[in-house]
Amino acid sequence: MKKILFLLLLSTNVLAQQQGAKYSFNDFMLIEKVEDQEAKYKAMLKELSPEQHSTSVTNDFRGELTFAWLNKGNVERYRYYKSTNPEFSGRQYLYLVNALEKLFDEGKDYKSVETISKELLEEIEKGTLDDLLGRAPVMKELNAAANAKLGNVARAKEMMGKLSSEADVAMRDIPYFKDSKSNYINRYAMVLLAEGKDKDAFELLTKAFKDADSNPYMLDTFKEAYKKTKGSDQGFETYLIALQKEAYQHYYQEVEKLYIASPQQKMKGELPSPDDPTEMMTLFEGKKPVQEITLENLKGEPVRLADHTGKILVVDFWTTLCTPCVAAFTGFERVVADYNKADLQLFVINLFETDRTVKAYVAQKGITLDVLRDEENLAYNVQGTPTKIIFDPSGNIRFYAAGYAGSTDREYYKLKAMVEITKARAVSAAMGE
Repeated sequence: MKKILFLLLLSTNVLAQQQGAKYSFNDFMLIEKVEDQEAKYKAMLKELSPEQHSTSVTNDFRGELTFAWLNKGNVERYRYYKSTNPEFSGRQYLYLVNALEKLFDEGKDYKSVETISKELLEEIEKGTLDDLLGRAPVMKELNAAANAKLGNVARAKEMMGKLSSEADVAMRDIPYFKDSKSNYINRYAMVLLAEGKDKDAFELLTKAFKDADSNPYMLDTFKEAYKKTKGSDQGFETYLIALQKEAYQHYYQEVEKLYIASPQQKMKGELPSPDDPTEMMTLFEGKKPVQEITLENLKGEPVRLADHTGKILVVDFWTTLCTPCVAAFTGFERVVADYNKADLQLFVINLFETDRTVKAYVAQKGITLDVLRDEENLAYNVQGTPTKIIFDPSGNIRFYAAGYAGSTDREYYKLKAMVEITKARAVSAAMGE
């Protein structure tokens, strides 16, 4: 995992230094819309000789446009820039695979997903494309599932059979990339359904939802498996809700043990060291009450956290290069949707990065959560991201946690449980119980 972070940091830092001020690649990455990026790129080409158009001078720009157009679902423009053979940075390669996953999840163009994933895998096999971040297994999953959707059952089965190595399994179990395991389960279930193994798919998905190795994109697959196994979809919603309730209760009971019963507005958050569980490491330092903290939003306006006294307050610290940070956001959005603003406020607080970087990233990724900035990391001196802190209505820290839960549903259940437990204890305290 340290290697992954190093590659992302290295690729971004090197690229940012490669261009002059007028056509800085760092500035190019901060352009919010791909259409505007392309216009900037074309303007740059006019000032270059034709011989430079497909050289290292323009490589990073072409790599950026390649994944950005695919992320927008424009396969034609993707192919145009991919045909220029850009050498992708680690960051660009990650976003390229993410864009391919998005195209598959939208369910609009399985043929393009099948073709593009096949082409990229062939390039990796030939050595013309570096699988810098170990994302080849994901492309194999996508290729198998796309073939299943297209009715190419033999090819789907063959490709899925290539995903049984210990390394592939281990990578899926690491809670780093968004929904790694749940996406694999969903795509495997699609292949099983295409093979006519309806019961196997149904049992696989039942266990996934029960264990919270699940995400919203799996619902249609699960419903199809249920219908094919039971003969109709009657009773599916009841069955699904029962599994979801069981999963939620499991994490409610797990999270409840972490509740900080003694009221503390200032504290040092600690966790066992991953290298030595007998040693504690500092996660954050809260040296003043949350009510004394003021941060800026993306409009540059000051936001006083004291203004949210009287409600449950959740703050989550992140950076744009922190893949598991952003992976958790979909689960956060679901929690926010469950409450009104009078009961819950959740802020995702970006650390270390400039306002331009954060604004561009939020726009490009379509992040809908309330974003604040703490570029100097002064509020809580956070030592690792993602880190979340949950405050009760009086500003006492009741929970804190680090890392990504591994799936959208599990992230939702765990944060939802923290909010509900904090809310229930606050009500009990107010009633003198």
